[in-house]
Amino acid sequence: MKSYVEAVPGLRPTMRRAIIMIQDITMVLVAVALSLTLSQSRLSFEAFSPAGFACWASIIILSHLLFRYCGLYNTVWRFASTPDFFNILKGCAILTIVLYCVSLFVRSFQPVAGLNERQFIVFFLVSFTIISAPRIFYRFFRDGASWRILSRGKASTKRAVFVGKLSEADVIIRFTRTTQPVEYSIAGIMAIEHGVPQGTRIQGVPVVATRPRLIEVLEEYAKGTTSLDLLIFGSGAEREIEEYSELVRVARQGDIAVVQFSGLSQLGQEGKLVLDEVEMETILRRPTVPSDIERIGAFVGGKRVLVTGGAGSIGRTLVKRSLELGAEAVLVADNSEFGIFQLSQYVEEKDQDRLKVRIVDVADRRQMTRVVTEFKPDIVFHAAALKHVPLLEENWDSAIQTNVFGTLVCAEVAAKCGVKQFVLVSSDKAVDPTSVLGLTKRAAEQIVSALHETAAGEPGARRPATKFIAVRFGNVFGSNGSVATIFQAQIEAGGPVTITDRRMTRYFMTVAEAVDLVIMSAADAASRKAGDDYAVYMLDMGKPVPILEVAETMIRMSGKSPYTDIPIRFTGIRPGEKLHETLHGEDEELVELGISKIFGLSTDVAEWSDVQAALAALQQSVKSQDKASSLAVLAGLDHTKKVRGDVPEAVIPKAAGQAN
Repeated sequence: MKSYVEAVPGLRPTMRRAIIMIQDITMVLVAVALSLTLSQSRLSFEAFSPAGFACWASIIILSHLLFRYCGLYNTVWRFASTPDFFNILKGCAILTIVLYCVSLFVRSFQPVAGLNERQFIVFFLVSFTIISAPRIFYRFFRDGASWRILSRGKASTKRAVFVGKLSEADVIIRFTRTTQPVEYSIAGIMAIEHGVPQGTRIQGVPVVATRPRLIEVLEEYAKGTTSLDLLIFGSGAEREIEEYSELVRVARQGDIAVVQFSGLSQLGQEGKLVLDEVEMETILRRPTVPSDIERIGAFVGGKRVLVTGGAGSIGRTLVKRSLELGAEAVLVADNSEFGIFQLSQYVEEKDQDRLKVRIVDVADRRQMTRVVTEFKPDIVFHAAALKHVPLLEENWDSAIQTNVFGTLVCAEVAAKCGVKQFVLVSSDKAVDPTSVLGLTKRAAEQIVSALHETAAGEPGARRPATKFIAVRFGNVFGSNGSVATIFQAQIEAGGPVTITDRRMTRYFMTVAEAVDLVIMSAADAASRKAGDDYAVYMLDMGKPVPILEVAETMIRMSGKSPYTDIPIRFTGIRPGEKLHETLHGEDEELVELGISKIFGLSTDVAEWSDVQAALAALQQSVKSQDKASSLAVLAGLDHTKKVRGDVPEAVIPKAAGQAN
C-alpha cells in the first residue's frame, strides 16, 4: 500500500495521466459487467463475439471522450475536491444517458435482450462508485492519519499551531498534509473569529484557543505542556490581532519558531505553502501598500534594465523584482565582487539567463560608457551609493566621488546613449542636510533635477531623450547596515544594544515595498509630458518610529527582556546625525498624483550650467583634499547662483564632460 501511494507521485505527469485514463476505461467496463451481474441480466449476444467487441470499443471511446470533456484529467488527485467529484458524477450520468439512448435506438430495428432501465440505473451507481473510489482511496492515504502511520520512521515533522481564520486553517492543513516531504503537522488552531466554539475541528484538527485566551494558551505550549516547534500566523494577522507582537514574544521565548502564511506558490502541478519569516516591519505593524502589479509589470516587462549598485540591499531587490516583472534582461553594475556573488545566490535559477553582471566603478566614465553602450538599457536605476553616516564623515572624499560624481557620470552616459529613463534612488538625508551623506545625496538630486529641466533658458538647447527623476524615501528594514540588522547582531551577542539618543526617530519601510514604489514612480514619470512632470518623487513612509521602540521590541521578540536580559546603552549623537529626519523641506510643495503613497515634489531646480560650475569647483576642492571647501560647495549647491559667484572663473568648465 505504502509503495503504491509513494510511487504514483514519482511518475512523469503524462505517464500518470495515461495510467489514470486506462484505469477509468477499465472501471467503465467493470461497471458494465457488475451492473448486468447485480441485476441478474444476460445479453442476447456473446461478450467476445464481433458484436460484443464492437459494443465494448464504442463504450471505451465514448466514455473516454466524455470524461475528457468533463475535466476528469485536469486535476491532481491529491488536490481533488467536491467540484472534481461532481465532474465524475456528471461524466457518469451523461455516459449512462447516452448509452441508454443508443440502446433505445438499436432496439428500434433489432431486438436486444437483457437491456432495460434497471440495468442503466445500476450501471450509473456502480460506475460513479468505482471511478471515484481510487481517487478517494489515494487522498485518504495521502491526507489522513493512515498516511502519517505509513510515513513513520522518516524524518519527523514539525508540530505547529496555526493562528488566524478558519478558512485559512483549512487550506494550510490540507497543504501541510499533501506536500512531500511532510514538513509540518498542524496540532491545533487558535481562531481569531468571534463565536467559534472551542473544540471545533477542521479536518480533524481542534480549535485549541479563541480570543481573548490566545496568549494564555500559547504560554502553556511554550512552557512545555505540549511539544510545539512552530507558530504559523495567517496572512494579515499583524493588522487583525492586537496581541500579535506579544504572541511572537511568547513563542520565541519558548524557542518556538514563528512564520507567517502569505499564500500558495504553484510549481507545475505541485502546490506549496509560502511561509515567510516574521520580520521587524511585521512586528511593528506598519501597514504596507499593495502594489499595482499590472502597471509596474507593463512598465518593466520586456525592457532592458540596468541597476547600478545592484549587489546592495535595495539594488538587489530591484534586480529580482525587475526579473519577476518580466524584464527582457537585467544588468548589474557594482564594484563589490562578493556582493555580486551573493546576488547570484539570491536570484532564482530560472532567471539566471536574463541576469548579466559587470564589476565596475560607477564614477569611471570609460567603464560606464562601455557597459551602457554594449547593454543598451531602456531604464537605469541608479542605486549605487555610500550611505553610512559616521563612516562618510571621515571618508568624505570617497562619498563625494561615489555619490556625486558617480551620479554625474551615470546620468550623463545615460543621456549620451539615449537611455529612455534614469531613476536616482535618493534619501531623506538629502533634506536640510547636516551630514556628508546628506550633502552628497542632495547634490545627486540637484544633478538629476537640473538634467530633468535641461531645455529651460538655453537658446537652441534640445531636451535630452532621457527622462530623469529622483525618488526620495527613508530607511528600509533589513538593508545592509540598517538599525534592524545591527540590533539583531547585538542581541545575539548578548548586548548591549547601542542607541545614540533615546529621542531619535526614523522613517521605515520594507525593501520590497520601497522598490515597488520606486518602479511605480518611474512608470508615472514615463507617462507624463514635459511641463506636467516632476524631477523628484517622494514616498509617504507613514509616521516616524522611535529607534528606542525598535530596540525594545526586537529584544522582546528574541524572548528576552530589555534592560534586564539585554542592556540598552545610549552613546550620544554621532557627527552628522539628526534626531529626526524629514522627507521634504519647508520650501518644497507636495503634489497629489492619485497614486497611493507617492507624491510629486514641486521644488526649485537649478539650471544645468550652475550645477556644472559648482561641480567643477567641487572637483578642484576634492583634488586639493580641502574638506571644508568641498563641504561648502556642497552646502551651497542648493543656491547655485551664490556658489557660482564665489567660484573662480578658472575652475568653471567649458563642458559637462570636464566635471569629472
